[in-house]
Amino acid sequence: MDTTKSFETPEAKLHFLDYWRIIRVRKTVILAVFLLVAITTTLVTFILPPTYASTARISVQKDATDIQSLGGAPTYSGFDPYWVQTEFEKIQSKVILYEVITNLDLNRKWGEKFKEGDLRTDITYKLLRRQIDVSQSRNTSLIEVKAFSEDASEAAVIANQIAEVYRKSRLRKWDEMTGKGVLAFEIELTNRMVAITNLQRDVDRLREELGITEVEATAGNILAGDVDSDTLRKLAVGFVEAQANYELLAKQYEGVTNCGRAELKRIISTVAPDNLLNTFLEQLAILETRLVNMTNNYAPNHPDVRGIRDQIAVLNGQIDERLDGVVRGLGVNLASKKAFRDTLRSQLESGKTNDVAQKNARRPYMQKNRELESAQNVWEKLYMKVVQEKTDASLPRSGLVEIFDQAEPDLRPVKPNKVLNITLGVIVGLAVGIGLAFFIEYLDTSVKTIDDVERALQAPVLGVIPQNVGYLIAEGPDSPHAEAYRVLRTNILFSLKDPKLNTITVVSGGAGEGKSTTIFNLATVFAQNGSRVLVVDSDLRRPSIHKILKVSNSIGLTNYLLKQNTLEEVIQTTPLATLDVMPSGKLPSSSMGVLSSAQMKELIRELKRRYDYVFFDSPPIMGVSDASILSSEVDAVMQVIQYRRYPQPMTIRAKQMIEKVGGNLLGIVLNNINMASDENYYYYSGYYYDYYSKNEESNPDKPSSGKDARQDGPGVEIKPKY
Repeated sequence: MDTTKSFETPEAKLHFLDYWRIIRVRKTVILAVFLLVAITTTLVTFILPPTYASTARISVQKDATDIQSLGGAPTYSGFDPYWVQTEFEKIQSKVILYEVITNLDLNRKWGEKFKEGDLRTDITYKLLRRQIDVSQSRNTSLIEVKAFSEDASEAAVIANQIAEVYRKSRLRKWDEMTGKGVLAFEIELTNRMVAITNLQRDVDRLREELGITEVEATAGNILAGDVDSDTLRKLAVGFVEAQANYELLAKQYEGVTNCGRAELKRIISTVAPDNLLNTFLEQLAILETRLVNMTNNYAPNHPDVRGIRDQIAVLNGQIDERLDGVVRGLGVNLASKKAFRDTLRSQLESGKTNDVAQKNARRPYMQKNRELESAQNVWEKLYMKVVQEKTDASLPRSGLVEIFDQAEPDLRPVKPNKVLNITLGVIVGLAVGIGLAFFIEYLDTSVKTIDDVERALQAPVLGVIPQNVGYLIAEGPDSPHAEAYRVLRTNILFSLKDPKLNTITVVSGGAGEGKSTTIFNLATVFAQNGSRVLVVDSDLRRPSIHKILKVSNSIGLTNYLLKQNTLEEVIQTTPLATLDVMPSGKLPSSSMGVLSSAQMKELIRELKRRYDYVFFDSPPIMGVSDASILSSEVDAVMQVIQYRRYPQPMTIRAKQMIEKVGGNLLGIVLNNINMASDENYYYYSGYYYDYYSKNEESNPDKPSSGKDARQDGPGVEIKPKY
């Protein structure tokens, strides 16, 4: 049955003290790397030859003249970083530096310097390019040309020569570009003059052929025919008006001719007002009103009624005659409008025909005349441009490139900067050392702190054992190391709680983690406290308890389990009266599984009855099955983990194996802790050490413990107990 427990691993949070702990622990690595980098930097700094620097400062502008040009347009529009960067590259180009190399004869000088004869120009260029630096002066538009050399005078000469060659190159380039531009303009100006002469000849010929007078040519009325444009315009306007009047009158005439007599009487006054007709209509309305009134009062044949009817009949006849006259008048007026419209149309069409014919005849002259005028305008502009460019070319351009500061030999070398290099070496060495220390710490997955144990194994830490711990049986009860084991004993007692649980074994994941020393010193502390204690060396592969006590290992646990000796014969006494030991004895090759026998279980029950506490040493649990067997048979198990020795997965696996076999894991013992380098563990033992040392100072007559006490004290012979 798998008894492995699953725990949720808490999140690890690093504190500043954790970083300080890593630095303290890895201080040797940090110091070694720091010294290596710092010393190497210092040696290289003092070995490097001194390098001097000289700087020439120049001002550059975009195509600028000393005075405003003839065109009056601005020649410099402000600071342009891209243009300045382009000039940086031009200064360092082969065009400039090759000329510098030739002027200073650097091929020969540097060839003699390097003992190579005359160098090739391309090689000298590469060397020179590495020895110069072109940059922008801070917070200005000035360019700094800086040259480096082991000779201060040579650095100044190179910087000044580069600035001067660049200045001359800019001026020469400007003169070449201006000269080529003016020449191109003059050639184009000559070609244009030839074209103008030819056009003028054609214009004069056409004017004579077409009979164009000087006045017409000067006035620009060449395309006007017999009818001028104003007359044509007036004819067109008159024709439009006549057409509109005719159409309006035609609609009115059509309306009055198509309607009835009664309707005509109503609308005639609107279409063609007539005073006499209006009078007749008013009289007719009066008579009709009187007739209606009399009809109501008199009989139809009454003389007065008949008289009014006769008057109405006469008046209607007059109205009809007048209406006919008005309608005939409208017809005559319509015919007159039509005739006028037709006359205007004929005049307009005739004028247009004559005008088009006149224009077509004179159009070639007009086209040639326009070409001549256009060519003359272009020639005048070209002529002004040539005059402007020639004038601008003659203007001084000292501001195009101006050398403000000449380079001078420097008194002190700029390289190597000893203070800066050594300071950087110290800083870099310290940074690399600390970085390497943290990298090594990152790669180190071993157990380092109590938090590592509790986070990875989910088990309590019962005790912390410092480095270089001796055997307490030799150092005595006043040993400064004993306090760590007393703390461990106390934690074990609180963890056991039941006095019947008195058989304990100590296991570890790998070899050399100090489990034998731990179990023996723990047993010694229990024995010094008055308990009857037995230490059983059950590490049958590599027994060590007999070496600690310097006793014989000829008989022991294996002899008892193989029933070769009795229990009394295999148990031996120690200088401590309450502490007994059972060596491992010799293990025959045919009895490798002796610890899993029934005899072993019987032995454990017998020892529980005879002793207050029985401690079993064991082999590493990862390599031998004996440790797993012991863990399942004893009452309690402790796991020893050596500080910074094995990776955490190994210790976790060891704990899981204990739990799988049903072992009662009390907790973890951290062993071999370096108290001096790791302050996190100081509080486990520091107080006791301080107290102990002060106690020793206050009692100088008290005999010391440890090796001296063991050597000066009476020797005690270790012999079998029974």
